[in-house]
Amino acid sequence: MQTYYEKKDLKLFLGDCIETLEKITPETIDMIFVDPPYHLSNNGFTCQAGKAVCVNKGDWDKSSGVQKDFDFHQKWIACCKRVLKPSGTIWVCGTYHSIYSCGFALQKSNFKILNDICWFKPNASPNLSCRYFTASHETLLWAKKDSKSKHIFNYETMKNGEWDHDKIKQPNKQMRSVWAINTPKMSEKTFGKHPTQKPLELLRRIILASTNKADLILDPFTGSSTTGIAALELGRKFIGIDAEKQYLDLSIKRFEQAFSKKDKLW
Repeated sequence: MQTYYEKKDLKLFLGDCIETLEKITPETIDMIFVDPPYHLSNNGFTCQAGKAVCVNKGDWDKSSGVQKDFDFHQKWIACCKRVLKPSGTIWVCGTYHSIYSCGFALQKSNFKILNDICWFKPNASPNLSCRYFTASHETLLWAKKDSKSKHIFNYETMKNGEWDHDKIKQPNKQMRSVWAINTPKMSEKTFGKHPTQKPLELLRRIILASTNKADLILDPFTGSSTTGIAALELGRKFIGIDAEKQYLDLSIKRFEQAFSKKDKLW
């Protein structure tokens, strides 16, 4: 397990997520956010910034077939369960290409699914073929380790927090399972971008909902480490794993900028 970057309460590891997870001490993680490969790199096209672009993201996103893709999801989910505390929860993000497989794998590992969240993207890209409904959401599965475990849910924060950016959330009403959050802002791509980068606002909400300050958060497919940036901002600890050096280098630039901003506040 190669430590690629370490500063204060943050650690990044370069390597295969399953091999790295197997070396982490069992039951030490408070929350896991997982944005696994959706296996969409099939030489097709999508719309990005008004232009047709190839959907291929890298070899890591290519499908190996339904059964092998499912086997892969089962392996990393089993590894995540081993390192998760009894009170911990896991969040898994995906589209219809992957989320059903992940959900079944969670159930086979005896996780208890608490919610499926619809992350609605008001600014989603249009559909180029005009033969399908425009894909404008992703699904988040939130699960606890088993049916008997007691998990963290910061109900009051979700109900009474400031969520002015979300047109669906009504003031002083319970947080519903549909969240309207735009895709990443340009300011979140200052040093470049990951092809499946998630918006900071999404991760802020997840972390505020299901962790407390000083909790340890893990992202086994960390990419450009949006999870880690949100964790740092909110006073949590973070471990990120990725097999792609270029995205860990991007993560480091983002972390250094975030640390610089925090230092200025002090």
